[in-house]
Amino acid sequence: MSTRTKSVQKRQRKQILTYNSNTHYKTKMKTAIKKVLECKKKDEAEILYKNAISIIDKVRQKKIIHSNTASRKKSSLSKFYNSL
Repeated sequence: MSTRTKSVQKRQRKQILTYNSNTHYKTKMKTAIKKVLECKKKDEAEILYKNAISIIDKVRQKKIIHSNTASRKKSSLSKFYNSL
């Protein structure tokens, strides 16, 4: 940590917390996407697909990922789901 001012030290503490929080949500999103991509049957994938789309939207809404990135991920998931 920095030894500069109190405000810099506080900002660094907050950055660590937000980094950990963002990493948690990104990991959750990636896991949900992988579960959908592992499915072979459409009926199994439907529930996981809806869950993954919901998680992607929540992560985008929290501004953890860019909206274009969220759209790209949703599009690729939809393409896979429709191909089943």
